[in-house]
Amino acid sequence: MHTESALAASKASATSARGIHRKQHVKRLLRNRWLYLMLLPGILYFLIFKYVPMYGVLIAFKNYQPFLGFWDSEWVGMKHFNRFFGDPLFWRLLSNTFILAIYNIVFFFPLPIIIALMLNELRVELFKRTIQTVVYIPHFMSWVVIVSIVYLFFTTEGGLVNEGIKSLGGEKINFLLSADWFRTFITAEVIWKETGWGTIIFLAALSGVDPQQYEAARIDGANRMQQMMHVTFPAIRSTIVILLILRLGHFLDTGFEQIWLMLNAMNREVGEVFDTYVYSTGISEGQYSYSTAVGLFKSIVGLVLVAASNFIAKRMGEEGVV
Repeated sequence: MHTESALAASKASATSARGIHRKQHVKRLLRNRWLYLMLLPGILYFLIFKYVPMYGVLIAFKNYQPFLGFWDSEWVGMKHFNRFFGDPLFWRLLSNTFILAIYNIVFFFPLPIIIALMLNELRVELFKRTIQTVVYIPHFMSWVVIVSIVYLFFTTEGGLVNEGIKSLGGEKINFLLSADWFRTFITAEVIWKETGWGTIIFLAALSGVDPQQYEAARIDGANRMQQMMHVTFPAIRSTIVILLILRLGHFLDTGFEQIWLMLNAMNREVGEVFDTYVYSTGISEGQYSYSTAVGLFKSIVGLVLVAASNFIAKRMGEEGVV
């Protein structure tokens, strides 16, 4: 009898604790209801445009025919992947995409960090805000506008750069039709358009640095450069690591619109990448299953890179993304 009453009391206590916890949870939800409401548009966006369409990747394993529909199309397994990996074009696409992706990581990724550190050192607020505005502006231009500006500057038919070369006694250079210049232009356009916008996150991280750390560094005799290296940079190191990991998730996303606008018959050998190939085979030629297999391969590579870089970051003592 004593044991049964103890068990009953224990169950009652557990039920009461669960009830109290549930009430606290409801109160917390009600107290923060406006914050959760603000999260709702973002959650709906990812559900509708990211998660719900994921079932569509199944057509990579089917011989999808629009008139048969999604479910009635023939299941072919790995046929499209075997075709893609066995195509000699695969290695050219992989090489072109990897080279452009590495260019972006090496030349573009560090620039927002450098500019944010430089802007953080400016003491004249008006000048600082002016510089910020000027470097942000290109982000709001479409790739069509960016590429059009590049054409106006570098075309052989009255382009400012070529006219300048000609006026100095040199021969015009056909930059836009040159395979040797293609990757340089792609990387430079990305730097011009997105570097300023990329500084926003790093400036936000820098705004959270405790001013007392700078005061302590000055008392210890540190100059401005030493303060930047030993106070400012360590403060944003975790942000840099997280953004680098996320960037690697889009390692093979070299930007369809920009490259498609810059492509022509003379530079296609070095300019054709996975994104443009998916468009030309999937949309232009109607090979929906095959192009989906190519896109799925690219996504899997991105997932592997994120997981590997996150694991390495954690092993090195950084926070990582999860």
